[in-house]
Amino acid sequence: MYLSVIIPAYNEEKNIEKTVRSIFGYLKEKIPEHEIIVVTDGSTDRTADITRLLKTEISTLELVEFKNNRGKGFAVKTGMLKARGDFRLFTDADNSTTIDHVEKMMSYFQKGFDVVIASIAVRGHKVATGSEPAWRRIFGKLGNLFIQIMVVPGIHDTQRGFKIFTVEAAEKIFSKMTIERWGFDVEALALARKFGFKIKEVPVNWKNAPESHVGLKAYFQVLMETVKIRRNLIIKKYD
Repeated sequence: MYLSVIIPAYNEEKNIEKTVRSIFGYLKEKIPEHEIIVVTDGSTDRTADITRLLKTEISTLELVEFKNNRGKGFAVKTGMLKARGDFRLFTDADNSTTIDHVEKMMSYFQKGFDVVIASIAVRGHKVATGSEPAWRRIFGKLGNLFIQIMVVPGIHDTQRGFKIFTVEAAEKIFSKMTIERWGFDVEALALARKFGFKIKEVPVNWKNAPESHVGLKAYFQVLMETVKIRRNLIIKKYD
């Protein structure tokens, strides 16, 4: 198995079919040896039902369903550790970063990188009009400065939902993960650094869905969980 694509999904009935079809349409032509894993995290809408129906026509699609909401981090961790791919990507259910970005991102693994992440904070990125309101830009920049100081200096955008890991990096990092909600991206990158994996930040085109679940509360939660990650590193909890 070459590539696993993990899609964490919480109440994504408006997006999940379009996103899965888009991903499969690309992969069946470009990367036939693949699997798509949708992990529903306590959804109360038709996300799981729609995915089950899609499974009848998309042979590479799998569904992992949880009745209770645990958080995006839990869903991604579950998918990453269930996956069989030599490379493992998690991507957002709203398709904010399209699957065709895989082509340029995968090339960095041949250059010795172990983790390749999407970014809208490095030269060459594009953000769709309306995707980043002023409050998100301000909190994003201030939050990233804090995150860099605390745990991952030199990484300018930790929060894009489009990250690819080698099988070795995925299994070592996600088996040690403790954060189940929004701060899991920071923990994954902090663990990548701790274990000596090389990280590459790649510019992408990004379009945030209007119904995004990420609100102001999530920003503060990430900062609080960043403090927890820093503490875990100090007390050697990940060793």
